[in-house]
Amino acid sequence: MEEVQEVIDLAYATVPQTSFQDPVNDIMVNLPEAVRLFEMAVEAQVRRFICISSGGTVYGHTSATLIDEGHPTFPISPYGITKLAIEKYAHMYFSTRGLPVLCVRPANAFGEGQRPYVGQGFIATAVASILDRRELTLFGENGTIRDYLHVHDMARGIVAVLEQGQPGGVYNLGSSVGLSNRQVLDALVPMATAAGYELRVRMQPERPFDVPANVLCTQRIRTATGWQPILSFEQALQQTWEWYLNQHLASAS
Repeated sequence: MEEVQEVIDLAYATVPQTSFQDPVNDIMVNLPEAVRLFEMAVEAQVRRFICISSGGTVYGHTSATLIDEGHPTFPISPYGITKLAIEKYAHMYFSTRGLPVLCVRPANAFGEGQRPYVGQGFIATAVASILDRRELTLFGENGTIRDYLHVHDMARGIVAVLEQGQPGGVYNLGSSVGLSNRQVLDALVPMATAAGYELRVRMQPERPFDVPANVLCTQRIRTATGWQPILSFEQALQQTWEWYLNQHLASAS
């Protein structure tokens, strides 16, 4: 770290689903390492430090149509609680040690290369399930409503905060468009049908730990940096589907 001026910390050892399986482990494998990294960054006197938090879990239940950064944070998953704790440590290091840290709260990233079947990434798992001719589980009639952003636009947003954000600040990063799981699947069906695949869905009851809706207000990052998404959801989904389809066909040949 002594040889760099800027740090973007994306490292994390758990996902929301696994955090429920072992909440103590979620703390132990993430929080101490994040705090050690803050210490190292202070000693190295880095110019900027971007801490990647979670826009999808730190807020918890809300009736707000769009969630801004000032919204109360009441996470209902161990993952979200630990992410928020790391944010608090980041703010402490900014206030007491002068660490120029900025926290980014991303929405649900998706795109080429995302691993399916890992308990995170609904779109990747949906696409892979179609191509593998596996049944996809949907919790509730329409599932949950989430804010989806293509990984390229997500990366551009992180760099925008790195270059133009205000140290000590917190920035939501998403599309500000809410889509239910069912709407995502409806958009995938024509692509699957055209390629000779079908969508098979198994309905299950809603899960108590799923936040029904989470859509981020991104006015702060847009005002501060001028960032905005380049790809529409439809364009990004088509691009993602084609990548997975090509990978699947190549591996089968």
